[in-house]
Amino acid sequence: MLLLFFSISVLICVVIMLSRSKSLTRVLASLYALIHICLSFYAWMRLDSTELEFFTFTGTGVLLLSVLSVLSIPVVYHGFIYAAGDDVRRFNIYHASLVALMTFMTGAYLANGMTVLWVFVEATTLAVALLIYHDRTPAALEATWKYVFICSAGIAVAYLGILFLGFIYGREDAASLSFESLATIINQANPMYLRIAFLFVLTGFSTKMGLFPMHTVTIDAHSVAPPPISALISTTLMNVGFLAIFRVYTLFSSSSILPFMNSVLIIAGLLSILVSAGYMLKAKHLKRMLAYSSLENMGLVAIAIGVGGIGYYAGILLLVLHSLAKSSLFFQMGQLSRVLHTYKLDNCGRYMKLYPSGAMVLLLGMICILALPPSGLFITEFLIFKGMAVNNQWTIMITAVVLLCFVVYAMSTRIMHILFSDPRKGTEIFEPEKVNSIETISQFILLGMVVLICFIQPTFLSEMIYHGISLLPK
Repeated sequence: MLLLFFSISVLICVVIMLSRSKSLTRVLASLYALIHICLSFYAWMRLDSTELEFFTFTGTGVLLLSVLSVLSIPVVYHGFIYAAGDDVRRFNIYHASLVALMTFMTGAYLANGMTVLWVFVEATTLAVALLIYHDRTPAALEATWKYVFICSAGIAVAYLGILFLGFIYGREDAASLSFESLATIINQANPMYLRIAFLFVLTGFSTKMGLFPMHTVTIDAHSVAPPPISALISTTLMNVGFLAIFRVYTLFSSSSILPFMNSVLIIAGLLSILVSAGYMLKAKHLKRMLAYSSLENMGLVAIAIGVGGIGYYAGILLLVLHSLAKSSLFFQMGQLSRVLHTYKLDNCGRYMKLYPSGAMVLLLGMICILALPPSGLFITEFLIFKGMAVNNQWTIMITAVVLLCFVVYAMSTRIMHILFSDPRKGTEIFEPEKVNSIETISQFILLGMVVLICFIQPTFLSEMIYHGISLLPK
C-alpha cells in the first residue's frame, strides 16, 4: 500500500507539472487528498506493522498522519481559491509542491529509522521553499532563502546527532540506525554520547517544530506564505519536527539521561513561551501574531513532555487540537485579507460588520487557541499544570501561567480590535471583496471538533495516544 501511495504521489506531481489545464490539476489534487485519507484508514488497520522495511505504522505517527489527512481537503480547497488568479504554470507549481510536501511529511511520520526520517524532513524543506516563494515578491524571496538556509543548517545539526547515535553501534551495524535496533542496546551506550545526540537532535529538528532558539525561520515564512501553506507549516510540519524529537526522547527514556532530557525540554519550552509572549505584545502583523501563538503552543508541548506522566498524554492531545484550531485561523486569514486588503493590525477593523461569518471564526478560533473553555485545549493545559503540581514543580508552573497571561492579553486585544474597532491607520479606501460564507464551513467544522473534545474524548483517540506513549516511563 505504501509503495502504491508513493508511486501515485510521484505520478500526480509529474502529471500536474506537465498539465496545461487548471481543471485537471484541481481533479488530481482532490484525488490525492482522498488517497491520503484512504492511506490513514489503512494505517489504523495495520497498526505496528512494517512496510517497505523502512516504514512502520506506529501509534503517534499514525495519529499525526490522520491529522494531516483531516486537513488535506480544506488545505487543497482553500488553495484552489487562493491560487485561482494565477496563470496555469504558477497554479501547477503550487499544487505539485503541495502534493510533494504532504507526501514527504507522510514519509517522515511513518519512518522507523533516523536516517530515513532525516531524509524526508530535509525533503520537506525543498517543497515548502517553493510554496513560500509562490507570490514571487521580494519579501517572499528573502523569507524563502532564510527558510532554506536556516532549516538546512538545522538539519545538518540534527545529522550530527545521528552521527553520535552511530557511535553506539559496532562498525558492522552502524548503517542501520532503526529505532527498534537502537532500543536493544541503548542502555549500554555512553551517557555522554546520548546527551550530545539529544541536544543536537533537539536543536536541529526545532527548525521544523518551531521551538526556541530555531523558531525565527517559521515566523518569517508565515508572513509571506499563502494562508493554506501557513496552515500546514504551523501545524502538520511542526508535528513532523515534534515527532522526530519525540522518537529520540522515547528511545532514550529508558536510559540514565531521562532527567537531563526533561530539564532541557522544560527550559526550551519556557523560553519559547517567553519569546512568544514578548513578541505578541508588539505584533503588528496578523499572520506573525499567529506564528508566535504556534511558538507558544509548541513550548507548552515541550514542557508537557518534560513534565512526564500525564503530561505525555496532554502533549500529544495538544498537538492534535492545536493543528485543528490553528489551521482554521490561517484559513480565515486568507479571507480576511480579501475583505480588508491587509494583514497589518493598524489597518484592520470593523470585521464583524464587513464579514460576520469570518468574524465568528476569528472569535471562536481565539477562544479555542487560547485554551479558554469550552476549548479542548483547556483540558490539555489543565492536565499539564496538574502534572507540574504532582511533581511539585511550582516555580515552573507559576512562570508558565504568568507568561500565558501575557499571551492571552496580547491575542485577545488584537482580535477584538479587528472585530469591533475602527482602523487606527489607513487613508486608502478599498472596496471589500465579497467572500462566500460557504468558505467558512471547513473552519467551523475544525473548531467544532476542538470544542467537542473538551466534553467528549473519543475512545479511538485516547487509545491511540496511550498506544503512542506506552513505551515511556509511567
